[in-house]
Formats: sequence, structure tokens, C-alpha cells
Amino acid sequence: MRSLRPSLLLLALALSGPGLRAGLNLETATIADLQAAYAVGSTTSEKVTAAYLARIAAYDKQGPTINAVITLNPNALAEAKVLDAERKAGKVRGPLHGVPIVLKDNIDTRDLPTTAGSQLLDGSLPPDDAFVSKKLRAAGAVLVAKVNLSEWAGGGGSVSGATAPALIKAGSVPNGYSSQGGQTRNPHVLERGPAGSSGGTGAAIAAVFAQFGLGTDTAASVRGPASASGVFGLKTTHGLVSRDGVVPLALSFDTVGPLARSTYDIAAALTVMAGIDPDDDSTLKGAGRVPADYTAYLKPGALKGARIGIARDFFGKDAEIDAVLEQAIANLRELGAIIVDDVRIPPAVLAARGPLYNTIRSAEFKAQIADYLATTAPKYPKNIYDLARLSNDPATGYRSSGKAVGLKYQAENSLALSDPVYIAARTSGLAYVHDAVEGVFANHQLQALLYPTSPTPVSLIAPPPNAPSEGGGSPLNIANLTGFPDLVVPAGMSPKGLPVTFSLMGRAFTEGRLLAFGYDYEQATKALRLPVNTPVLPSDTLVP
Repeated sequence: MRSLRPSLLLLALALSGPGLRAGLNLETATIADLQAAYAVGSTTSEKVTAAYLARIAAYDKQGPTINAVITLNPNALAEAKVLDAERKAGKVRGPLHGVPIVLKDNIDTRDLPTTAGSQLLDGSLPPDDAFVSKKLRAAGAVLVAKVNLSEWAGGGGSVSGATAPALIKAGSVPNGYSSQGGQTRNPHVLERGPAGSSGGTGAAIAAVFAQFGLGTDTAASVRGPASASGVFGLKTTHGLVSRDGVVPLALSFDTVGPLARSTYDIAAALTVMAGIDPDDDSTLKGAGRVPADYTAYLKPGALKGARIGIARDFFGKDAEIDAVLEQAIANLRELGAIIVDDVRIPPAVLAARGPLYNTIRSAEFKAQIADYLATTAPKYPKNIYDLARLSNDPATGYRSSGKAVGLKYQAENSLALSDPVYIAARTSGLAYVHDAVEGVFANHQLQALLYPTSPTPVSLIAPPPNAPSEGGGSPLNIANLTGFPDLVVPAGMSPKGLPVTFSLMGRAFTEGRLLAFGYDYEQATKALRLPVNTPVLPSDTLVP
């Protein structure tokens, strides 16, 4: 394993400086701060991991009962202790050496079960690590826990696309719920959900259960939870990060991306994970386009002269959210960005994106979930028909009636991959959306397109009868239909006590530029706010 590059160590020391003498605080420390503290011996990975575990113990299953964790790693402290011993002996595995993390429970881990949030996979131990799990461990990360998600990444076993009101009602699932993990709560406002499908990751990072976490994004699933919990989140370019060993939803769209409390941590995680994987052909698109170090982009002044378009199609849904975002736009101007206002997405893209996405997603989940289930032990279901049958069998005691309805609906109605309608959507439809959005960037000479990540508040877990619907209206799936990257940036808080974020979407493989913009804004505004329901603990401060 390679050692921590001198440039990264020097950067960590420079960024941390006097903070080492005063001690570290979990809520504000970056990976750079941790590495600098480890390097001079002012704290250890074992102590940092213990502090994160103390927060999980205090807030996950008691107190506010965030309930983000599905499986706690019983060996986390022992693994951290081994990494401390390696460092003391002069071996540093990589830039994440001794950094505690969490993973969404649809990412394979050789030593902890992977359930995709379904009780039908309870106890399923994968044959090996996912590609990203291997990369993170090789770089020295400490896996603290596997965290909750919307079951089967939300869209697996969904009635999305159905038109019958009774079916839609029967197939609804509470925001942030899975049959395996139960209900995750939003750490800012407990009556609201964490959004999906990576809701457990977003809630865990906001509540400071780990330094960063991984989610997966097929339509909104990193960015919705990042916005709901008010943290940074990156939907990566399709093909930048391998999906090998990740439970699929739709491989035409599936991506893996980090959520964190700082852009630095997003960049550090991406540096480790990005690159070509022979077991995922999509990563061949990244050949020659993956920088060696994403943290090198993080420089003050990056926004000066940056052309940022404002996607006005997605404003006007909530006055409180719009007010926060208008201030954010003003801040971007003050930081030197060239704001290109009132950029519009072609109406045909807006009209087609939902049906196009649903057609492809449903067909691919129906076929591709069988490929994943073939890697599980013989006692587990092997295809969508097994999932539908078992979830609807009273003898199973299945804990999600809405998901049972959705699995049956998809098993009966999803197209085959050989169907001409699917093929047309997959080839001609996606090509049109990609080229049309490329045209928007070209016509306005944009480097990023800004829109409200969540134009309306994240929905209540249990909305009152006949209440107007909340959530929706976001263009999040455009980044999936095009394959483009999309960075979520905290902008402030609404009067309801919920975080407000904006998204910066860029062209393919421009993550470095987006992170630079996000970093410049982050350093100038310090807009991220910690949840009131998971306050600071005495053990959060790690004194030398």
C-alpha cells in the first residue's frame, strides 16, 4: 500500500495548524485535521472512532432515536487500534488512514451483512467487498456501520409511473423506511424523514456518526438526503466510480457518491474511490479523465469569473426556500461568479424525464436484481418474482405493505430488456436528453447550473390525512439521465428549522471544478448547521 503523499500531509498540517493545540472537535474537523492530528500524535484513530461510537450510542437507538444504523461493526475499535499500530510503525495505508466512515447497506462488505434494506436479505453476507469498499479499506478507512436506506434503493419495488390512485396509495412507503432497518428520522426535525434513498447516510453524517459516508444515486438518492439533512453530497459522473458489488437499481443510472460535512472530505473520499475497474465497464469512460487528487482543486477564489446558470424552472415552489437561495445567489455574485439568470431546460426534456426514467429503471431493476441475488446464499430469493411472492406472503411477516405492493406491480408490469420500447428509451431517449442539456451548457457558456436541490420541504414521515403533498418538483433525475455530476451545497436554514441547499450540476467529469466552487462558497459562508436534536457531547472534543 502506498504511504500518505507528502503533499497531502503538508496540506493537512497547513490547514490544521493551531487547532491541533486546542484539540479537535468531531463536528468541525475535516479529514485534513484528523490526518494532521494523527501525524503529530495528538489523537488516535481509536479515540476518534470511540467518540463517533459514543454519538451513535447516545442518539441512534435512544434519545432522539435517529435510527440510521442497521448494523454496527463490532470490530471497529479493534480495526482502528490496528491502524494506529501501523502508523506508529511507519506505515500509512493512504489518505484515509484511521478515518471512520459509514456505508449505505446496499454496498457489499465481506464482514458485515448487506441487505439493501430488505428483511428478505436479513443476514446475507456477500462473498467479498464491493470495489469501493476495497478501495476505502486499502486507504485506511475504518468502517463503523452499515446504515439504513429506502428499501431496494427506493425505486426497486415502486409503483412510480402508475396512474391508479388506489394503487399509488397502496404502494406508498413512509419517507426513510425499510423493512430491515425500520424508520430513520431527520435529525433536524424528527417528524420529517431523511429523504431517499440514502437517507440513513445523510442522517448519520448530519448527526455526526462518522466522518463521511457513501450513498448511491439513481435518480436523487445521494442528493435528496444530503439536502434533507443539510450536508454536502456528490452525485458522481456515471462511470467515475465503480458499482461492482453494489445492489443495482438501474445500471444505466446507478452511481456511488460521498456525503460529508465539508467539501474537503468529499474530495478526499473521491480521490480514493474514482478510477477504472475491470469489473464495471462504465468506468472505461473515465480513462484519462480522473485527476490524481481532487483536494488540489480546493482553493479560495475559485468562483471568480465562474459562469453559473440559474435554472429558474425549479424555483417558485416554496417562498422560504427561495429566499435562502436568492441570498446564496447574491453571495455567489459577491464572490465573483458571473450569474446567468433565468436559464431554462427544454420543455420536451421536462415532459419526458419522468416517463423515460421510470421505463428504464423498472425494466433494469427487474432484470439486474437477479444478477445480484445470484451472488447470495441459496436460501435467499433469486429474482423479482421471488421478492414479490415472499413479500406478499402473510407467512413471511413482511414489514412493508407498500413495498410488497410495489414489488408485485413491477414484477407484473416492467418491460423486458429486449422490449423495443425499453430499447428506444435507453438509446434514443437518453441521447436526446443528454444532447439537449449539453446544448443548454453550450448556449450559455456555463460551467455549472444551479437549482434548488429540494424546492419544497422534505416530507413528514406521517402526514395528516388529506394534507397537501410536500416534496417533489426537483430536477434531480436530469443529472442521472445525462450522466452528469451534481454537487449539493448547504446554503442555510428555513424558518421551519430545515436545511436549504442548492445543487451545482456540471458536464461529465467536472467534479474537480464543482468541488472548487463549493469549497469557495463554503469557506466564505460557513452555512452548514448541525442538528438541534443531536447536540455536542463532551467526548466530541479530542484534546491532545
